[in-house]
Amino acid sequence: MNQQQAVVLLSGGLDSTTVLAMAQSQGFACNCLSFQYGQRQSIELERARVIARNADAARHLVLRVDLDAIGGSALTAEIEVPKDRPFGDMEKEIPVTYVPGRNILFLAHALSWAEVLGASDIFLGINAIDYSGYPDCRPEFLDAFAQMANLGTKAGATGKPFRFHAPLIRLSKKEIILKGRELGVDYGLTHSCYDPVGDKACGRCDACRLRLQGFSEAGLVDPAPYV
Repeated sequence: MNQQQAVVLLSGGLDSTTVLAMAQSQGFACNCLSFQYGQRQSIELERARVIARNADAARHLVLRVDLDAIGGSALTAEIEVPKDRPFGDMEKEIPVTYVPGRNILFLAHALSWAEVLGASDIFLGINAIDYSGYPDCRPEFLDAFAQMANLGTKAGATGKPFRFHAPLIRLSKKEIILKGRELGVDYGLTHSCYDPVGDKACGRCDACRLRLQGFSEAGLVDPAPYV
């Protein structure tokens, strides 16, 4: 355990799995953090466990955050997941798949665990290009959170500031996939769908459509199972 420690937010999806591979390629010992937050696509947690194990992560912690008790999102309540939306529409408004406060809560937990571990580096897979209009995936959000984190923690107050890494934030889905391929990521293990049927992706929600478009533009076939 002489490697530099990092906390990596791992959902089991394409982006976070790529970030895990990137962090490991930089020499970090990766402590993966996943959440059971009442999401309808809970299969992603099964994938996260497999991915963390296959990557020989230093640790993998799964925490429960009961966002389904709050609701307000198609991912945590009985609200229909949008299907077959034109790509242009995905950037016009914040969709019902937005989960209020999710990234704020996830990062707060990551920050707490990182401080306990003595890790100064936190990696996450947010993206500001191929995204569905989520305000908590913007660079401005992450910059503001980092400032708050270093003001409100013992580590930050004693000269050991946290560094937040979002290496995918300005990459297209095609670029992310090609980067992951370079690093040997097995995308067949990942899950991105918002409304899966069993262990298969629907192929029609925003997440599926962006993912499929990325593979197509990269000249590759998505190895994930679809309905």
